[in-house]
Amino acid sequence: MKLENDLGRDDIRRLVVRVAIPSMLAQLVNVLYSVVDRIYIGNIPVIGETALAGVGVSGPIVTMISAFAYLVGVGGSPLMSIRMGQGNLEGAKRILANSFLMLSVISAVLTVFLFAGREWILMRFGASEATYPYAEEYFAIYVLGTLFALLSVGMNQFIICQGFARIGMISVSLGAVTNIVLDPVFIFLLDMGVAGAAVATVLSQFASCVFVIRFLLGKRVPVRLTFGGFQAALMGRIALMGLAPFLIIAFDNVLIIALNTVIQTWGGAEADRLLTCTAIVQSFMLVVTMPLGGITAGTGAILGYNFGARRPDRIRSAQKYIVLLAVAFNSFMFLISRTAAQYFVFLFTRSPEYVDLTVWAIGVYTMGIIPLAVQYAIVDGFTGMGVPSLAVALSAFRKVVFLGSVFLIPQFFEIRQVFYAEAASDFAGTAVSVVTYLLVIGKIMARCQPQPEEGRRPGSSPLRRDGAE
Repeated sequence: MKLENDLGRDDIRRLVVRVAIPSMLAQLVNVLYSVVDRIYIGNIPVIGETALAGVGVSGPIVTMISAFAYLVGVGGSPLMSIRMGQGNLEGAKRILANSFLMLSVISAVLTVFLFAGREWILMRFGASEATYPYAEEYFAIYVLGTLFALLSVGMNQFIICQGFARIGMISVSLGAVTNIVLDPVFIFLLDMGVAGAAVATVLSQFASCVFVIRFLLGKRVPVRLTFGGFQAALMGRIALMGLAPFLIIAFDNVLIIALNTVIQTWGGAEADRLLTCTAIVQSFMLVVTMPLGGITAGTGAILGYNFGARRPDRIRSAQKYIVLLAVAFNSFMFLISRTAAQYFVFLFTRSPEYVDLTVWAIGVYTMGIIPLAVQYAIVDGFTGMGVPSLAVALSAFRKVVFLGSVFLIPQFFEIRQVFYAEAASDFAGTAVSVVTYLLVIGKIMARCQPQPEEGRRPGSSPLRRDGAE
């Protein structure tokens, strides 16, 4: 049973790269689930732009469903990493089993609630009479596959936190490639239109789900998926740990919903055109923020493991390389937003009025993405080290700035200036996060200093290199 990465003993710079890059690529590929759907939908003859606006309205609600996967997956995986760092494999096994049950129950509740209330939800969150039929058609089918969506994303975190970042990337890639292949078949060949895009997505998530569960049941992982030992207190701890990433994703989508609603309310005759523009802008931002989250959240297992092993030296070193990777990636995407945004927009539409407006909006929306990389590293770093309260507070501050800007800007400027809300929140959120980090990191590191009475050498791995106890 050979580990792909030894989180306690491998060279920290190489370890961060080996974990971060596959996690980043996995999330980049994961973006294709929604972006590819939108590209194909935008190119449906006659109805393309209107259908894209409808799917754009349902998009943030669909993405919010995945927040529950991160509530459990990113909540349980740092706890599991800490237990593994302590050598407590039985405790790690209980966390995995309880996380599986939580995801299954949450999936069932969400499916019933969202399917039954789909009309009310979509109409309240930005759909118009013209866009609702397309939003409902996509949303209703997607919701029926909620179980596959949550298990594939949530349980994949427990593969990554055991050192199998490459396998985690493969599981996501499997679903994305399946989606790319099936989309044109269902949308165009079978003439199912928007419904075909939703069916292709659900089938793709099913393929990823099967892969992830089979791997966790197999013999390669040190901690296998079992069933039993369920504890309400442990589930509460997992939920508390996952609250930060859950709120980050949920709030992000609440803010997009608020943005859509404000545009629909104040946009007048150009509201639907602005909503189409917003759907494309948000697709570009997914290409930025999801891989960025792959770097910062994916490497949380390194921080959690070494926190449990009482190695503050390795934590500090890892954080330095995580920030460098995150800033490098976002700097690259900033350059893309300034030099090649039009080519991205061309994937969705060739209409000059849509292209010009959307390229401008992407430029405005991405003004603060370089400092945003630092904020992501700080927030996800606190989560990885088991300090979710700070992560939640910092994330919430940035969202409040965005939400306030969304509602205030239309009071004083024309509606399209509302896109500046993102830049305002990125700069303000990062500034507050940096100051907070500098004030508290010393106290956090003091909590994981080596204790002289510990039986084993600080930082030694509880697993041998072959992964056995």
